Amino acid sequence: MNKLKGIGASNGISIAKAYILIDDVPNIKKKNISDSSAEVKKYYAAIKEATKQINNLKQKALKKLGAEKAAVFDAHLGILTDPEMERQVVEKINQEKVNASYALSDVSDVFKQMFLSMDDPYMQERAADISDVTNRVLKIIEGVKIKDLTLINEEVIIIAHDLTPSETSQLNAKFVKGFITEIGGRTSHSAIMARSLEIPAIVGCGKNVFKIKEDSKLLMDGNLGEIAVNPDNKLIKEFEERSKKIEEAKKIQQTFKNKKSISKDGWETKIAANIGSPNDIDGVLKSGADGIGLFRTEFLYMDSDDWPTEEEQFKSYKKVLESTKDKVVIRTLDIGGDKKLNYFNFPYEMNPFLGYRAIRFQLKNKKVLNAQFRALLRASAFGKLAINVPMVATIEEMKSIRKEFDRIEKELNKEGTKVGKYELGIMVEIPSTVELADKFAKYADFFSVGTNDLIQYTFAVDRMSESVSYLYQPFNPATLRKLKRTIDASHAEGKWTAICGEVAGEPMLTPVLVGMGLDEFSMSSSSVLEIRKLISEINKNEAEKLVEKVLDAETETEVKKLISKWMKEKGIEI
Repeated sequence: MNKLKGIGASNGISIAKAYILIDDVPNIKKKNISDSSAEVKKYYAAIKEATKQINNLKQKALKKLGAEKAAVFDAHLGILTDPEMERQVVEKINQEKVNASYALSDVSDVFKQMFLSMDDPYMQERAADISDVTNRVLKIIEGVKIKDLTLINEEVIIIAHDLTPSETSQLNAKFVKGFITEIGGRTSHSAIMARSLEIPAIVGCGKNVFKIKEDSKLLMDGNLGEIAVNPDNKLIKEFEERSKKIEEAKKIQQTFKNKKSISKDGWETKIAANIGSPNDIDGVLKSGADGIGLFRTEFLYMDSDDWPTEEEQFKSYKKVLESTKDKVVIRTLDIGGDKKLNYFNFPYEMNPFLGYRAIRFQLKNKKVLNAQFRALLRASAFGKLAINVPMVATIEEMKSIRKEFDRIEKELNKEGTKVGKYELGIMVEIPSTVELADKFAKYADFFSVGTNDLIQYTFAVDRMSESVSYLYQPFNPATLRKLKRTIDASHAEGKWTAICGEVAGEPMLTPVLVGMGLDEFSMSSSSVLEIRKLISEINKNEAEKLVEKVLDAETETEVKKLISKWMKEKGIEI
């Protein structure tokens, strides 16, 4: 029996046989050709077929995973139709008289290396997406059959170098009991999709995963990142007991559906869910969440062939607001950075995450701003609306945003269009906003902390870079101090604070956030009941004392030890 260790990326325990997934990328060789026009036609035919395949994958992902996770396929379609890549491939075929496969392979390698050499998350992800897309096109050109993972009809645990978004979206949880990869981290596309599908996953295991032989019996614990190969009966029994406990815990969690989110000593908070489109509402309702804490509107734009009209947006916002009696937080357009549009070319930037995006873009594109702001204010008459504006860095920006909403509200009133009551808040994801949180709280009705970006900007870390991923530290005292400062600043002005990043759904940080008095947790629907149950076991007054200790700590390791010790003393298991 061998044991392996990796990064637990999606919780759950599974026992099944190994299914080795080797990506059979064709061996591309350079060939001199005489009929370049035939090769160009072959290239375009492959692009057409790949577009059809990716659109099919997108539709399946929309049904299984929701709009937010399916949006990665919009990026893939954008790569397929990228005019610069297309120009270079066709030019290479015509000028060098080479085969289409070689031309595409050579050009895509240049693009991948260019993006990999740039030190920011968007470029890193872009390189992986280019590999996924171009490999598909190459297989079509070369006549290599693309593996259909939907055909798996027996219980297996997939072993792979990595799983692409197109592969992960095909997995059927009935048969695929988990997957284990050589590379990757908790924030990779495959890990995020696995959590949505509720499939156990362990990533970043290293090359030893390929020492596992096909059909070997595997035990995997996605919580702890542990793998056992051909285990003995004793270990199997131990894992089965662990699995039984997890299933029992899930049954208990179901008893918290549609209940209030209340601590052991009677303190009440809200647990809301994140969505990417109106199609995700069913998941929210099934989870019993306290409303919607983040509706990411950019997916309305990414799923469209042109700027969505005011009327199209109004219908989407109205539908979401009417779906629940609870509050709905809708975030204004957060385009740019890692989110691109097929119908708009953003200027090239070395650091797009730090550049022309979100509200910075809208304030300079009033036509786009007006359409969305008008749609939001019209929809406010149909439910409890809170509007959340991303990437606000200065008080001047906050004042400009408030001015725009006031202007549009007056316009609508003159037109005789009803505008309901609404709250106007901001995303706290830039360190400058935290530093001036006490000032922002005078102008904003609420704060919503985007911890993913806040941590990234605080530590100057590219969280998609394996080389520095250790610096992405949600438990670091620097992160926790920023959260405490933001919450305290809002409370001093009688306002409220939510967290809508990954931190909100992290069980180990729940007692700290309770101790800080967080007003609203917003997370994936699949995590709602787990966190609600956990909050019911926490005494807020005692958690406040834990907060004092973690804020005084020096390192993330020290913080984790303090929380683990506290939870053990209180008899709280996660």
